[in-house]
Amino acid sequence: VSPEPPPSVPALCLLLMLSGAGSQTASCASWCPPNSTCDSATTCRCNPGFSSPLGESIISPAESCDDINECGPPAKVSCGKLADCQNVEGSYYCTCVPGYELASGGKTFRNESENTCQDVNECSLKQNPCHNTTHCLNTVGGYKCRCRPGWKPIPGSPNGPNNTICEEMHFPSWTRPSEVNSSQSLSRFFDKVQDLDRDFKPDLAKRTIQKLIMYLDELLEAPGDLEDLNPSTQHHIATSLLLGLEQVLRTLAQALPEPSFTYRSPSKTELSLMIQKQEKDGNRSVIVGQSHARMQLEWAVAGQDKDSGDGHGHTVVGILSSPNMKRLLANASLDMEPSKKAKLEETHENPVHGAQLKVLSAVNSVFLSNTNTEKLDSPVTFAFSHLQPETPGPRQELICAFWKGDNDRGGHWATTGCWKLGSENGSTTCQCSHLSSFAILMAHYNVEDPKLALITKVGLALSLVCLLLCILTFLLVRPIQSSRTTVHLHLCICLFVGSAIFLAGVENEGGQVGLRCRLVAGLLHYFFLAVFCWMSLEGVELYFLVVRVFQGQGLSTRWLCLIGYGTPGVIVGVSAAVSAAALNSQGYGRISYCWLDLAHGFLWSFLGPVTFIVLCNAVIFVITVWKLTQKFSEINPDMKKLKKARVLTITAVAQLFVLGCTWVFGPGPLQPSSWV
Repeated sequence: VSPEPPPSVPALCLLLMLSGAGSQTASCASWCPPNSTCDSATTCRCNPGFSSPLGESIISPAESCDDINECGPPAKVSCGKLADCQNVEGSYYCTCVPGYELASGGKTFRNESENTCQDVNECSLKQNPCHNTTHCLNTVGGYKCRCRPGWKPIPGSPNGPNNTICEEMHFPSWTRPSEVNSSQSLSRFFDKVQDLDRDFKPDLAKRTIQKLIMYLDELLEAPGDLEDLNPSTQHHIATSLLLGLEQVLRTLAQALPEPSFTYRSPSKTELSLMIQKQEKDGNRSVIVGQSHARMQLEWAVAGQDKDSGDGHGHTVVGILSSPNMKRLLANASLDMEPSKKAKLEETHENPVHGAQLKVLSAVNSVFLSNTNTEKLDSPVTFAFSHLQPETPGPRQELICAFWKGDNDRGGHWATTGCWKLGSENGSTTCQCSHLSSFAILMAHYNVEDPKLALITKVGLALSLVCLLLCILTFLLVRPIQSSRTTVHLHLCICLFVGSAIFLAGVENEGGQVGLRCRLVAGLLHYFFLAVFCWMSLEGVELYFLVVRVFQGQGLSTRWLCLIGYGTPGVIVGVSAAVSAAALNSQGYGRISYCWLDLAHGFLWSFLGPVTFIVLCNAVIFVITVWKLTQKFSEINPDMKKLKKARVLTITAVAQLFVLGCTWVFGPGPLQPSSWV
């Protein structure tokens, strides 16, 4: 048993242990990096809110403790809605987004459960944040400064809410058209507009609008010397009036205190305005209307365009309907879009040479605060009231048209970007992807060239007179009657009857292939085939007369009539039977003309026999001219060559017509593209 240690030994051991711990702590604290604490003699640990790239423990003085971004992606904390996370060194805090504050009035919070962010009503503060020329309008998360009625932002005023400064509204400038000097009526109108400009006050904007419409009615109801101007000048004036009225009314509407305004003058000119004074849902629809027109669109479409620089004004939607404006737009032309024209030509089976127009509705000028309306984000729907027209014919159509100004003609009607949705009971619904001045027109399409139609009708009328004289001559003058004149007589009769039917009934005005049109087509088929059959008999008679002069006098009258009238009867009978059986009676008659249908090759029931007859007569013509040349040499060998050529040429030309060789152009008028 060892002896007990002296009492001083435990105390000494304890003293040595405390001394060792102190030396360890002192050695650790000397090398730990910033934002860390000593963990042991060999390791350190980063403070809360900091981290080391190599792990939790730091074992080298070269390592560092970096700030943890609690707000950065991926987010380690959530502040909730309408709040932002703000990172600070070693920590973070949450704040409400601008325009919102905590219900307690505090500035910061730590987590989503403490989020009580709510909208701040900046306009209820004691100190108005807006300029004294504006009204403060609270919005969700902010506010806006809007000019008071009759005021507008001064030029150069920034769009920021605090710096908006307004000035009293002035009557907008209206540039006089150059045609003012040539018209006293127009000059008086603009003199009155100048008076409105001089006496204008924003609080009297409603009265100014009414006077402006009254002056417009006086100008259009009694245009005076305006009617003496040429159409192009009248169209220039109409374009200037429509554009100027839109600009003036758009501006004056900003000064109206009411959210809507409608005025109807004694001359039935109407103005309807809708004014949106506060921010609302841009997708909400608005309907503006009066007796002449109604319009539906979205407020977002009506709002001012971003590039206008006038973002503080109210949103305006307006329609000005003027029944008298169409006086200046009379005789205006219509420019059809290519696809529309192609569809019409396909329907009418003929080229379309423009249209004759009649304005049925008032001229409705549509304007918005948004002046960039050439291509809208969403289409606008219109319903226009107009005169109840008679049932449109096959070449007539109600169309939605808009007025488009140009430098050459002053302006014209167009349809591009507008289409008709329906029409009934004196009202037509349209949709357009742009805005302008609109009207409902009755368009009568010209599906044939008026000059060519005149040539056809005059030529046929003269032909009928001459054919009638020929028929009377062959019937009444006995000395010239022979088998040859018999062929001439029946040829003239068939050509007379066929031409008369063609002149009277070839056009199908009804637009539907009915019994009348089929009957006309069948008669034309028969008589024109009979014409060519008698022309073939002309060739046969000529062949017997010139080539076989000593071998008989040709066919008898009975055989001539049997061939001349029987052959076309057989062809037409077979064609009608085939049409009824195979084509459901659609072989005779077309939409535009009462003639043979082009489909299924049915036209060859006419072209086939005609081609055969013309080719045969052409051969006979060549043989005849050759024989005549020989006979001229035999009969009078002393005849000079020039005289012989002249006589032969005259005879050949006469035979060319008699044999019908010029009828190779005959089917041309019945083909849309055969203008030759």
